[in-house]
Amino acid sequence: MRAPGDILLISCYELGHQPFHLASLSAMLQQAGYSPQTIDSAVETPSDEVLRQATFIGISVPMHTALRLGEQIARRARSLNPAAHICLYGLYALLNADHLLQTTIDSAIGGEYETPLLKLIASLEQGEEISIPGVRTRQEESGPWIQLTSFVVPERRQLPPLERYARLQVGQSLRLAGYTETTRGCKHTCLHCPITPVYHGRFFAIPVDIVLADIRAQVERGARHITFGDPDFWNGPTHAMRIIRALHQEFPQVTFDATIKIEHLLKHRHLLAETRECGCAFIVSAVESLNDAVLEHLKKGHSASDVIEAFDLMEEVGIPLRPSLLPFSPWETLESYQRLLDFFEQHHFLEHIDPVHLSIRLLIPPGSALLETADSHEWIEDLDPSAYTYRWRHPDPRMDELQEKVAALVEEAERRKADPIETFFQAKALTLAAQGQDFSVARATRNYGPRKVLPHLTESWFC
Repeated sequence: MRAPGDILLISCYELGHQPFHLASLSAMLQQAGYSPQTIDSAVETPSDEVLRQATFIGISVPMHTALRLGEQIARRARSLNPAAHICLYGLYALLNADHLLQTTIDSAIGGEYETPLLKLIASLEQGEEISIPGVRTRQEESGPWIQLTSFVVPERRQLPPLERYARLQVGQSLRLAGYTETTRGCKHTCLHCPITPVYHGRFFAIPVDIVLADIRAQVERGARHITFGDPDFWNGPTHAMRIIRALHQEFPQVTFDATIKIEHLLKHRHLLAETRECGCAFIVSAVESLNDAVLEHLKKGHSASDVIEAFDLMEEVGIPLRPSLLPFSPWETLESYQRLLDFFEQHHFLEHIDPVHLSIRLLIPPGSALLETADSHEWIEDLDPSAYTYRWRHPDPRMDELQEKVAALVEEAERRKADPIETFFQAKALTLAAQGQDFSVARATRNYGPRKVLPHLTESWFC
């Protein structure tokens, strides 16, 4: 398994970024004396020849969309190369292992995947029976491997160039964007988050010198903006600030964005001015909803009033806040969904939203912490393993119908590259129509007023 092509690593989707999870694992395999071949199927198609040649095929599935695409690739690889060992690794691999192991793959790894995966390859190479902590097979049950990884600098030289990925856009200006991570896991345990059943509130800091070396390599390849992809950049605020200070000192023209919880923005507000001065272009935060009943059910750690305070704070500091939303859950109502839309319209925040977020519906993967809540039996139905989620229906059928219509709307708008402001008002029109009210999209779009020009990435966020 040491020859080039014996080990094939495939990424399916990492939010439009050059795949970090491929680069990280590739570096560790090379350090161990292997010669992995890497393919990012988001921008290149694995050939039949490459799939037939591989002895080991590792497919990265850090999120739901990646898993959906990854299973398709695994099925194709299995038909072309029945003898290959196919392993899915990442958050969604282990959560969905029962389904995936039935026919599609040979092993699944969740959590800190590098060490178990290297041990798996060594066992296969030596012809040993597979019994490795963190590696789930048809014969061996194993939970996630949650121990500190000996991190190395990600290896990106084999990956497609940054020009093939999302860019930072400010008005008509485009900048090449890189991506890295400063931590793994998350110390918070929001009930709907797929990180919770894998990490259970633990997180690990990646050494500062490793992070900076990864950034440096991407800047050398043209990156002028960096996305910090941590679930929460301020899980360790001291660690995060060390990194952005060093980044700004070495590359003062390079900007960045990060994801930070609402409660952390409020708790560590004294860090925001320096964060802006170090080059922060915008911050993403998982707002999810402005319905306190929803936020309580999800154990988000913030309230609707906290969200409003955070928006005011960020406007004052001068860092655009881009919310991610989860507006379709069993506890959202037609009225509270409309209030959510009204909030963004009345505060002139429509430019802050990627329209896809108006359509996101709660996913409940196997192992979700939501399954353990006291009232889960009242609303969670059977598992749909092929969709990687438990089924549920809203008590108000109008909400399920609205979600389907809004999802179709934003998908078509994304395909056409439609005006996001008009798309927002089309979603509002659908919402009011569900309540028997008329609404003029054209008039609302005309009357919205001057458009803000805010920094954003050119690919919308999908889960």
